[in-house]
Amino acid sequence: MASSSIHQDINVAQIAADIVCEFLEVAFHQILYIRQVYPAGIFQRRKKYNIPVQMSCHPDVTRYLQDTLQTIRPLVGRGEVDKVVLNVTDRQACPLERFVFEVTPPVQPSVNDDSYLLRLRLEQALRAFVLKINVCDSMLDTLPQDVTFSVHVYTQDSAAASLEQQQLVQNFPWVEADSDSLKMPNARIIPLKTMTSNVIKMQLYVEEGDKTVR
Repeated sequence: MASSSIHQDINVAQIAADIVCEFLEVAFHQILYIRQVYPAGIFQRRKKYNIPVQMSCHPDVTRYLQDTLQTIRPLVGRGEVDKVVLNVTDRQACPLERFVFEVTPPVQPSVNDDSYLLRLRLEQALRAFVLKINVCDSMLDTLPQDVTFSVHVYTQDSAAASLEQQQLVQNFPWVEADSDSLKMPNARIIPLKTMTSNVIKMQLYVEEGDKTVR
């Protein structure tokens, strides 16, 4: 009986990690489109969560996001990721906006539904996140031209060795971020969405720096 319970929890964690990473990929593409980090011409309209979304068709952007999320997927499943942040920076690598996704697994994950219903319920909840991202442009100041982005992953200390091992396998380098490059004095925090379920908790907010001092 005990082995059955453990097996169920492992499946729940794996399903939740798959859904979260899949959602983050969609969310990142949508943010890059909404905030006009790249020209609209490199995006294609697709459907996800029964709503239209914009996905970049630029191979470098797509590969970077896919490799990032593929690497952290096992860490999300083990509850070793605290937050994932999409940083929008200027040409001097100074942060202008930080879209922060805080991911928290419950202490005792459990679910009564089968895997199909679990995925359906989570995807319905994540749809609300995408819809909120779609309107965040009205809450933020206009970005300057020539901006770029990067993804930062905040993990528990125990996850560092795991990332290094996967880096050797995937040839996808991870480096420790310079704390000075993440500072945003007098940043404004804009809450966007929060979700709580029996298998995952997620909060999304934006930290916006003062763009007039650049």
